[in-house]
Amino acid sequence: MNTPFWFRRAATRLAAATLLLGAAHASPAQTPPSAPPTTAQLAAYVRQFAQAGRFSGTVLVADQDRVLLAQGYGLADQGRREANTSATRFRIGSLSKQFTAVLVLQLVEQGQLKLDGTVADYLPDYPLPAGRQITLHQLLSHTAGLPDFTRLPVFAELARQPRTPAQLVASFAQEPLEFAPGTQFAYSNSGYVLLGAILERVTGQPYGQLLRERIARPLRLTATSYDLALPTGPGRATGYGSGADSLTAAFALNPTLAYAAGGITSTAPDLYRWSQALDGNKVLSAASRQRLFAPVRNHYAYGWLALTTALGPDSLRTQEHNGAINGFTSLLVRVPQRQQCLVLLDNHADPTLPELRRGLLRLLHQLPASPPLVAARPAASGPGAPTATQLAAYVGVYELAPTFRIIVRERGGQLYVQATGQQEFATDATTAALFTLRGVPAKVEFVADAQGRVGQLVLHQGGRDTPAPRVE
Repeated sequence: MNTPFWFRRAATRLAAATLLLGAAHASPAQTPPSAPPTTAQLAAYVRQFAQAGRFSGTVLVADQDRVLLAQGYGLADQGRREANTSATRFRIGSLSKQFTAVLVLQLVEQGQLKLDGTVADYLPDYPLPAGRQITLHQLLSHTAGLPDFTRLPVFAELARQPRTPAQLVASFAQEPLEFAPGTQFAYSNSGYVLLGAILERVTGQPYGQLLRERIARPLRLTATSYDLALPTGPGRATGYGSGADSLTAAFALNPTLAYAAGGITSTAPDLYRWSQALDGNKVLSAASRQRLFAPVRNHYAYGWLALTTALGPDSLRTQEHNGAINGFTSLLVRVPQRQQCLVLLDNHADPTLPELRRGLLRLLHQLPASPPLVAARPAASGPGAPTATQLAAYVGVYELAPTFRIIVRERGGQLYVQATGQQEFATDATTAALFTLRGVPAKVEFVADAQGRVGQLVLHQGGRDTPAPRVE
């Protein structure tokens, strides 16, 4: 249910941030579009990732509203030996947020909701004063200050069985706000859970029914749904995580835990049709579409990021979002001025999609694309490898900027890092203190004082070394 991008530096220490997308501040250059790559060229590029064990899923690439590639790679299910195809259904995680945002804006157009309305206006039993302070606009833009319930201690207990929206809301409703609503950005799945509960309260319809009747059926998104039970069986991908030497089935988080923040299942063709629909008036008016994509803080709009990405000598404005949920990752990228679209759906543990995204965008613009990064993974033990004590000492929260933090976790003798609004990345130890992120051209290094206390992390990326003091 995460969002994808380690945001670039604004004025101070967010220099790190080009980590996944290579975003740039320059205004997009007006370079005339060139001939698109062939299907064979695109397929061969993606095949490199699949053959390197870096990708298993479905890729769709469109240019000038013409599909150039729609193809599956790897296995949808290891046990059934079922191959991924262009029609395989995947859990899309936080791509679900844009569907929730559109449902909210539809009700705003119809006068049933107001963007400046508060949570208490629609859920009068929500605790005060937060219920009267937080607006729908703030929930949509992650500026409400709500703690993310997926990072609260209670989530481990919640995840054991299906939950109702009311139970999800209760898990964080009494928690203190992290900041005054509207003053900062902090990605929080809790906000979109609240939006789902508000949609249900106002309409009297379950979230899945709203999605089906207001979006999926009118747009003929026949494979897009929110299911209360975990979908399994032929045509549906199983999510996998990485074990020591192989893939293992990821814990199958019930969709009700992700709810309106990340519980939707879809396919690459459906997501492409969805993207196309957002260019016209099929689901929203022009004014509402402008609100949907207009950034509020930290490039975040309503369920979308509005970014400017460096691309050779030029730069490109994109609208995009990712998702990550228990063995699945997803990324949907729109380039409106060139009618281009990328849909990347993966059921593999390796977080390849940002790297694959960069290469495909470069190919679409007649630029060379780098082959997949295949890091040499050192042995888990041996000279120079970190000890269990050292790994435990690195666990904590490190601050690159007031609204941008890196969380370091340890599981099974391996470090994982997660930045604000990002999916979690596994790492490989280069030395006892230096770790390479899998699938991302970046490293993190831990700095200890003379007493061995780890007080700082340094992010090495793009030729920059950015310190991040430990805050927790």
